[in-house]
Amino acid sequence: MTKKRVYEVARELGVSSKEVLEALGELGMTGLRAVSTLSDEDAQLLQEFFREKGAPVVEAPPAPEPPPPPKPKGVPRPPVVAVLGHIDHGKTTLLDTIRKTRVAAGEAGGITQSIGAYQATFHGRAITFIDTPGHRAFTAMRARGAQITDIAVLVVAADDGVMAQTMEAIDHIKAAGVPMIVAINKMDKPGANKDRVVQDLAKLGFTPEEWGGSTIMVPLSALTGQGVDDLLEMILLVADMEGFSGDPDGELEAMVIESSLDPARGPLATVIVKNGTLRERDAIVVGSAYGRIRALLDHRGERLPAAPPGTPALVLGLSAVPPAGERVERVADPTEARRIAEARERAAVEARRGTRSPRTFEDLLQAAQTKKLVVVLKAATAGGLEAARHELGNLKADGVELEILHAGIGPVTESDVLLASAEQDMQPLIVGYAVRVEGKAARLAEARGVPVRTYDIIYDLALDVERALKRLLGPELREVKVGEAEVLKTFDIDGVGRVAGCSVRSGRVVRGAKVRAYRNGEEVFVGEIASLKRFADDVREVQAGRECGIRIRDWNSVQPGDVLEIYTVEEVPA
Repeated sequence: MTKKRVYEVARELGVSSKEVLEALGELGMTGLRAVSTLSDEDAQLLQEFFREKGAPVVEAPPAPEPPPPPKPKGVPRPPVVAVLGHIDHGKTTLLDTIRKTRVAAGEAGGITQSIGAYQATFHGRAITFIDTPGHRAFTAMRARGAQITDIAVLVVAADDGVMAQTMEAIDHIKAAGVPMIVAINKMDKPGANKDRVVQDLAKLGFTPEEWGGSTIMVPLSALTGQGVDDLLEMILLVADMEGFSGDPDGELEAMVIESSLDPARGPLATVIVKNGTLRERDAIVVGSAYGRIRALLDHRGERLPAAPPGTPALVLGLSAVPPAGERVERVADPTEARRIAEARERAAVEARRGTRSPRTFEDLLQAAQTKKLVVVLKAATAGGLEAARHELGNLKADGVELEILHAGIGPVTESDVLLASAEQDMQPLIVGYAVRVEGKAARLAEARGVPVRTYDIIYDLALDVERALKRLLGPELREVKVGEAEVLKTFDIDGVGRVAGCSVRSGRVVRGAKVRAYRNGEEVFVGEIASLKRFADDVREVQAGRECGIRIRDWNSVQPGDVLEIYTVEEVPA
């Protein structure tokens, strides 16, 4: 009996995997996934099911084409995919194989130029790949608040298994919050061990579908091409499940993924359109760069009159090179574009003059506005990393949370700084145990205002992080009663306001202290002592048993018989 996967049956029926899974549910076969296998009998049952519903199965004669319906808003668009993983696990080979088999097939000269992204076609549907493999570029774009990627493909070599940069890539994917597909590569090698990779990932919480989990894992060989079609099938399945869509007539949403300065053509920027349509002759603003689009080119170097949702395009005509992750905005004309860009540049200069990012550990503690401390942790060895994680895991502070955003072995790198600076709502702290900070990473951290601190003693590391947690929690404010006075008379003085003549019943009255006023036992006002006099002299305090004149800031309704409770507010460390 022949066994076929769900997505293979869907391909034969000419429908999507999602539709087949829904049909199987109606037929009482629940819990199946796109990679689940079906018998010939089940496949025949599905064929009859779709024939009864009028679906276009391959055996049926083609029906006459109905007139095209009006174009709906929010039509499906090609998913945007990034490929990440450990070095030498085959990211570039996989992208090259997809490019050669699904992009350049039939072309005499192959790809004529690289623009940082390209579209592959599978089963008549386009998939956009960001041709910048590696989590560094992936996170550099996200650091500017640009959620460009829809799906991440994690490449793990079957002969190596989960490695240090695999863990790092997983952390970057988690931080981005996008669906992940695992490509178990190098299945053609003699030492390939798919089960070990699956077990390692399962220990990290990624249970494969074949074990009843939700993580799609596809064994393949990027070198031979075996299983690559299965990966593309899974990408389209996830795209169907997620429902990625864009409105070609909607508001433009496009982001820069790569940029450069060409000696002949000037500033170049590769953009991916997520919504709306980018056209030649559009006036655009990209950060502090601006211009009218002279030309849009695809990955073959061919002219594009327009770039609809999901399409990558090389933009010519900008005034300067924009950074990756910058948003593209369309405006009325080039004059307006220039005005906006120049205003942004002036504002950026003023901001740099007037403020600075928290560049030190102490600055971070002072500037923290969140109740969550996010740490990027690096250590020299696996044992040291485990020990540091254990120490940090034991730290507790009520009301504040500690999250280890990423933990890895080796020096503090540019990638660590990019991951830290990608956090929009909070600024993580990078801490290293018995490691150094690479020169480029130190310069990038300085430029982006990311605090980095290294330690040779693990207890110093834990002590500083605990101190950060407590500072994030903030001090407790405690009221301390210092005295009590009764209002005997009141005096209205021109230009000053009402002054209360008081007798200090207990403790003392202190100028500048807080005051809570009671009338007939009920609180009527809370404020601050603005001035304190003893006879005609200004004094700092008056002791119990004496009389004084008190003026309460912003309150002229004090009356004889009111009781004034004098107190101070003290900060008690958490």
